Amino acid sequence: MLKSNFSDSNFEAGVDEVGRGSLAGPITAAAVILPKDYRNDELNDSKKLSEKKRNELKSIIEKDSIDFAVFSIAPSTIDKINILNSSFEAMHGALCNLKTTPSFIIVDGNKFKKFKNIDYKCIVKGDTKYQNIAAASILAKSYRDLYMIDQHKRFPVFGWDKNKGYGTKFHILNIEKHGITELHRKSFLVKRSQTKLELKL
Repeated sequence: MLKSNFSDSNFEAGVDEVGRGSLAGPITAAAVILPKDYRNDELNDSKKLSEKKRNELKSIIEKDSIDFAVFSIAPSTIDKINILNSSFEAMHGALCNLKTTPSFIIVDGNKFKKFKNIDYKCIVKGDTKYQNIAAASILAKSYRDLYMIDQHKRFPVFGWDKNKGYGTKFHILNIEKHGITELHRKSFLVKRSQTKLELKL
């Protein structure tokens, strides 16, 4: 059972991001402030939930939260500033878009760049431990998935409606066949081709 809060703050924001390992599309972060002592036992790490359940919970989170915000960083920026800095930018963007200023922040993972002068705590696997981080992971994944499904209409050959831009065999084969789009991360594809080259030696 996930805990409601890490701190005693009434306005603790949970933050998480998705899309870090994808070959195409943005990295997307969400920040969620739930009421203190909020209870919804269905909240969990977004990867452990079905797409249908995530979309159901998305509506509930948006209705029940004190505040929430979602923010994405484009592939072109990821190529310029690298994926770690892009994840910080996405999380800061989500926090900036909150109308309610958090008094404490908890972040999924082990790295974060301090936001304003607000105290924070990094929590490894936080989306399986705290409801507000789980809620952030659900919103981030839901919004990013919807975006990639929409972009699939523009570039149907890559199967983004199913793989959401991640490096499935189907996606990689069609990159080799059709080339890349402006939504592909060039820096990721260079690293992947270097790895393949090294394996052939």
